[in-house]
Amino acid sequence: MNPLEFGFLVLAGIGAGLVGSIAGLASLISYPALLAIGIPPVTANVTNTTAMVLTGVGSVSASRPELTGQRSRVLRLAGASALGGAAGAALLLSTPTSAFERIVPWLIAAAAIALLVSRPPQALAVEGALEHPEHRDPWWLPLGTFTIAIYGGYFGAAAGVMMLAMFLLTTGEGLPRGNALRNVVLGIANGTAAVGFIVFSSIAWSAALPLAIGLFAGGRLGPRVVRRAPQTLLRRLIALAGIGLAIHLGIQAYT
Repeated sequence: MNPLEFGFLVLAGIGAGLVGSIAGLASLISYPALLAIGIPPVTANVTNTTAMVLTGVGSVSASRPELTGQRSRVLRLAGASALGGAAGAALLLSTPTSAFERIVPWLIAAAAIALLVSRPPQALAVEGALEHPEHRDPWWLPLGTFTIAIYGGYFGAAAGVMMLAMFLLTTGEGLPRGNALRNVVLGIANGTAAVGFIVFSSIAWSAALPLAIGLFAGGRLGPRVVRRAPQTLLRRLIALAGIGLAIHLGIQAYT
């Protein structure tokens, strides 16, 4: 790891942390950044997930006001998120490398298209507040969290989008509180998957360190950006970039 690559991964991490807070697609930047410096796909994915843990730490530490009063909800969802993250990690480690390379472009494309056609989080928050004015969570919310966490542990692109949409539509919380809840619950899934990867896989620690530094900084800045940024425009730009990345990786995988 030379100084240029180190600095590149720090910047990529900052960008990924910001994108993750805005659109839940942090892997759209961090994963190809790891590929760009020559790390193989599966190793890049497990390294990315491990480094991504600090995004959750940064985001949660900057979202304490929004998490006030959600302690019992977080505790209810934490177990489901941890189990899902572990299951996703196990699925990844049992997937052949060649198959993973062919699957990833489709996952990124699906995530980008979902982001492009989905309604803005503000609209989902309004709908959720109207349908659940008393903020009563549905009984199946832990099951939904578990399912999305499996995907998060396996690859993760758009896991944040899906989890945020689910929370906004079911809990009756507004965007800032729903986003803070997403950050902590998805952080638990990533953390659990990362433990599995550390024990059973090979992580490029020299790349994980600068990426984690950038992700932590981006995660710290993210909640402030969510409060002020023109999210619809940013989400569309991020989605279009994701489609372009999916096409690029698809050409590499299938030719």
